[in-house]
Amino acid sequence: MLASLLSLLALHNLSFPAAAGPAVLPLPAEISAYAEKTGTSVRPQLGAKSSLSIDLETGKVLYEENSSSELPMASLTKLMTLLVILENHSLDEVVDIDPRATQVEPAKIFLLAHEKITVRDLVRSIVVKSANDSALALAYYDSGDLDTFVTKMNTRARQLGMLGTSFQNPIGFDDPQQYSTADDLAILARKVYKIPIVQNTAVLTKATVSSVDQKETHDLESTNELLNSYLKVFGLKTGTTDAAGQCLISIVESPSGHKIMNIMLNSPSRFNEAKLLSQWIFDNYSWI
Repeated sequence: MLASLLSLLALHNLSFPAAAGPAVLPLPAEISAYAEKTGTSVRPQLGAKSSLSIDLETGKVLYEENSSSELPMASLTKLMTLLVILENHSLDEVVDIDPRATQVEPAKIFLLAHEKITVRDLVRSIVVKSANDSALALAYYDSGDLDTFVTKMNTRARQLGMLGTSFQNPIGFDDPQQYSTADDLAILARKVYKIPIVQNTAVLTKATVSSVDQKETHDLESTNELLNSYLKVFGLKTGTTDAAGQCLISIVESPSGHKIMNIMLNSPSRFNEAKLLSQWIFDNYSWI
């Protein structure tokens, strides 16, 4: 039976992550269709230093270039921040904003010191706006200090099998020891995307969040320009710093209704390259 399972995994290019806990993959009966390469057009030559495209449902690799390279990932970091928070806190919990979180620049929603706002709205501001102050506020709320929270991030990464990843802060600011790989980020993004609030929020181009007393209001505008494109886009996360360049994790649905996930690190034009890669996938793969 084990031999049969291994043969099935090899056939469909699936693999178990090297995690401490048991891997969870969809059983064959639960998978609606497998992506098979049927086209013959030349692979696109992307400018990103690292890129990866997978079938979101099965994890099958559809395209990769240097996907195991360890590179800065900017605000893609916040997916781990979200995962740690959402696995350990209720959305209805009320956060008293730590004054330290309000001092960060840039990409913020201008939270006020001791403003009270729910975990739900802070999460939404991270997914839509990539708000640094919201990410710091949640980290301080969870752990009291950033070092303790970052330890939780790194521990969770090891549990997921993200062995090419290291976190030094919950935002994604450049640091020599803050890096990941497209392969690892695929593991993280697939995990985070299963959480309903992330799915429901990642499709929004605009939103508004408020303090629990409604005295403070924060308008959010998405950083994901793909949401306004011709593609059917379901998220997920952008990131940019000097060292990381333009980074992007995009979830796009094919004309046949199957979702792919594209990951790009240090792209010269992340949104254009995501369009190019998505179209190549749709032209050259069929789900059968």
